[in-house]
This record gives sequence, C-alpha cells and structure tokens, in this order.
Amino acid sequence: MSDTYQPYNAYRRLGPACSRCGQSHEGEHPDEDGTAPEVRPLASRQASRDADSIVTSDQLSADFIEAVLVKALLPDEGLRRRFLRAVGANTARAAIASVLPMGALQAMAQDKAPLEKKDLKIGFIPITCATPLIMADPLGFYKNQGLVGAIEQDRGLGADPRQDDQQGA
Repeated sequence: MSDTYQPYNAYRRLGPACSRCGQSHEGEHPDEDGTAPEVRPLASRQASRDADSIVTSDQLSADFIEAVLVKALLPDEGLRRRFLRAVGANTARAAIASVLPMGALQAMAQDKAPLEKKDLKIGFIPITCATPLIMADPLGFYKNQGLVGAIEQDRGLGADPRQDDQQGA
C-alpha cells in the first residue's frame, strides 16, 4: 500500500492537498521556499523510496479507490477523524472491508471474460458530453479493447418523433 492518500490516517486531511507541495496542511505554507522538512513534495517522497518499494499504477489506483470509498462512507472530515481515533486504523479498515470487500472487487475487475458482443452500434446526441464516445473511435480506444464501434448521431432531445413518421411516408 502506498502512502499517497492515507485514508485511515486520523491526523491527515482526506481531500485536496496543497498545490505547491502535494501535502495537506492548514493555512499558509509552512516554509517560504515551499519545502518544509516535515512536508516533502510527493515527487521527492516517491524518489526517496527504495527500488523494491516502487508504487505501481495498479497500487495507486487501488489506494485511490479505497480513499474515495472512505470519503464516501465518512464524508464529514471531523467524523472520519473521530471515528479513526476511537477505533483505530486497522479496525476501521476491517469494518469497511467486511461491508465492502475491496480485494474481491479488485479481483472481479481483473477478470477478463470474453466479450459478449464485439460489434457495437453507439448512438449519441450531439452535445459536448458525448465527445468521449465520439473521439474514442478515431483515437483507437474501441479497437484497443477488441471492439468495433459504429458511431451514429441520434436526434436531439427537442426533436419531434412524429417527424420520422412523416419523412418515412
């Protein structure tokens, strides 16, 4: 487990960190040059690790998901900190794992079953949020996943369905 998010640390804020150093601290930055001895940037913390303890993207992803889960279950920062101080980090981790087993969810996400359908017909309404669907085809994202995506523009939300009947007649 990496020390990037630390969702079970009762003495660390779970949320946005300082844009200068990557750490959570209240108020002004603790040092003028931006690198207080006890608050080192994330890059220097990762660089100072041994080669054996390099954090992979899968570990970072799993830690991020766990931090989001803790934030969702305990959205109030004060409540989360009081809860962790009362029961301890390991008990909190075990309690959350008994309700939502992260290991089982990660194992399910890693299972790659054969695709049920490879040829997809994807309809979209021409609005900005459809951009990922539209751009995934020319960028090759569908092909990378073994899919053939046919992108088709649908009517807009304000279109009258009777117009299709009149045009077909």
